[in-house]
Amino acid sequence: MSSSNDNTHPSTSLALTLGLFGEGDDRKETTTTVVTEISSENSGDEMFDGDHHPDVVDDGDNNNTNTSNKKRKKYHRHTAEQIREMEALFKESPHPDEKQRQQLSKRLGLHPRQVKFWFQNRRTQIKAIQERHENSLLKSEMDKLRDENKLLRETIKKGTCPNCGFGSSSKDAVTLTDEQQLRVENAKLKAEIEKLRTSVGKYPQGSSPTNSSSAGNDHENKSSLDLCSGIFGLEKSRIMEIVNIAMEELVKMASAREPLWIRSFETDRDILNYDEYLKEFPFETRSSRCVEASRDSGVVFLDLSLLVQTFMDVKQYEEMFPCMIAKAATLDVICNGEGANRNGAVQLMFAELQMLTPLVATREVYFVRYSKQLNPDKWAIVDVSIDNVEKNIDASLARCRKRPSGCIIEDKSNGHCKVTWIEHFEYEKNVAHSMYRALINSGLAFGARHWMATLQQQCERLVFVLATNVPTKDPSGIATLAGRKSILKLAQRMTWSFGRALGASSYHTWRKIPSKTGGDIRVASRKNLNDPGEPLGVILCAVSSVWLPISHTLLFDFLRDETRRNEWDIMSNGGPVQSIATLTKGQDQGNTVSIHTMKSKENMWMVQDSCTNTYESMVVCAPVSVTNMQSVMAGCDSSTIAVLPSGFSILPDGVETRPLVITSKAQNQSQDGGSLLTVGFQILTSDSPTSKLSVESVESVNALISSTLRNIKAGLQCEDQ
Repeated sequence: MSSSNDNTHPSTSLALTLGLFGEGDDRKETTTTVVTEISSENSGDEMFDGDHHPDVVDDGDNNNTNTSNKKRKKYHRHTAEQIREMEALFKESPHPDEKQRQQLSKRLGLHPRQVKFWFQNRRTQIKAIQERHENSLLKSEMDKLRDENKLLRETIKKGTCPNCGFGSSSKDAVTLTDEQQLRVENAKLKAEIEKLRTSVGKYPQGSSPTNSSSAGNDHENKSSLDLCSGIFGLEKSRIMEIVNIAMEELVKMASAREPLWIRSFETDRDILNYDEYLKEFPFETRSSRCVEASRDSGVVFLDLSLLVQTFMDVKQYEEMFPCMIAKAATLDVICNGEGANRNGAVQLMFAELQMLTPLVATREVYFVRYSKQLNPDKWAIVDVSIDNVEKNIDASLARCRKRPSGCIIEDKSNGHCKVTWIEHFEYEKNVAHSMYRALINSGLAFGARHWMATLQQQCERLVFVLATNVPTKDPSGIATLAGRKSILKLAQRMTWSFGRALGASSYHTWRKIPSKTGGDIRVASRKNLNDPGEPLGVILCAVSSVWLPISHTLLFDFLRDETRRNEWDIMSNGGPVQSIATLTKGQDQGNTVSIHTMKSKENMWMVQDSCTNTYESMVVCAPVSVTNMQSVMAGCDSSTIAVLPSGFSILPDGVETRPLVITSKAQNQSQDGGSLLTVGFQILTSDSPTSKLSVESVESVNALISSTLRNIKAGLQCEDQ
């Protein structure tokens, strides 16, 4: 190596790659070693036939009289100016097209392939650093959870009988929440381990990603299905064949009319003719399985590309359906797809679907999701369960499977899309709670109409959050757009937290206690150790679901009306409630966020989020200190403000009755019916995460729910029911 190559520039340290010195090198990123690239001095194609690892250096001996006739390849290091130029373009476009590479190569005096290889190396380096960091965090979190789990096991062992496993005293019957907490921690630990396996499983054990240009972008499209053969028992080619067949079925199901789909005049819903379905798409069914199929369509206020991105990003997918998805995860990326919208992406996913009540069991399902662009203005997202994948992950998955389901998204311009949704389940027969049996058997609970109603509501909410055409002097009482946005985000987080706390997810272990009104109340506790969005300590959640003989619209209007809040809210002590501000977040007047004051709590304000759609309505409230709320109204970040929301979920009871008379006039058709009301309260029982749940706390929340239900029935004049 010539002495001229020993002088390097500090700015070139950003060009370090794993291929330069290997995964186990202990040198820091501030080292002056730089990546070498092929010089543009030799532009012949033969110089690029081999590997372009950057550990080759200049040969400065130009006086060598070697008699070989082979051409000697010349190399040189990138200059600081060249690296700065490429770094600048990389920040704007990590994947430059051929035209951009050509322009950059001419400007820097490099061969286009040198520029291409530099960008490939840079992307690989960034990806490797991110994955090492994520793996380190996951391993640290897993170790922490394992230690906590061990401590809980020791605690339970000391406080229970070694023969039967139950508490050794009568008080232990109430304080068995330690055992419940152990189960919660076990579930969390299992989830973290799954995430860790997903992250580190992208590379075989003992190996690390390399910085080879010969692989190019192919490495980015590889998954654990390729690198860890035999995990799922299926080759990637077989999975691609299955999802393509599922895509064809979804497109046909979305566009077909009679005789495959028959419109019901009574319910105004599409009903699948299963005999015709089996003729069109024959497959073997099990006699023990129930089949549930539904279709719905509607227009949503969101750009097509953003909508596709939402379905393919698991975090955005959870946020779009906060009360329907208890938890979700992307377990493996089988194919990354092409372009910004990842056309052709295929990924293995898990989702636990819930209703907002602990009385209805969740549906856990693993499925492969495939997105495909059908034409410039139309996309399709299909979900389908694969038997071999399920058998290798968890035997319990046989309880619920997805036949080809998903949605067809058509761009209608001006930020609007038409969505046609198909939901098709197979699941084991089980006995549902009597209150919810009609709703579940009708297919509404987990059906297409529920998904569409939620999607429309959330997209509309997102439009109002991002709106900039709100007058500066808003009659709502909020002076700035930043304040409006911050309040709406706080309300959305409240509703998400409330929905997460209410369901029958494996996050919770519910225990039934008799209420003072004759019904049942279910309680569960959890410990918040480090989430700044909730108070730190032991949190008790209590839930009760009842049937009321009034329509869900009347019940929703009663509960969200601040002028009648003192009729049911015992916290107001019968005093008046005054509204400070009200923000609209949807076209329906029931979709609002309100801020109230109460004379009983002078240093606290109440934030109320009211949501309604064609399937479900919610009223969620949380007390926030006046100081914190004023900062939110001024536009400050609300993500770190601790809230503990409580509230109500309201559903029509699902009992479809025939009208007494038949008439074409809509106003004469009876819309009355019963409602399913779920009341949920969350209270902080102790600010110390190590403290135990007391009998007094359980009694207190029992009295709170019982009194609230009595007051609601009295206010609606239905005590006798």
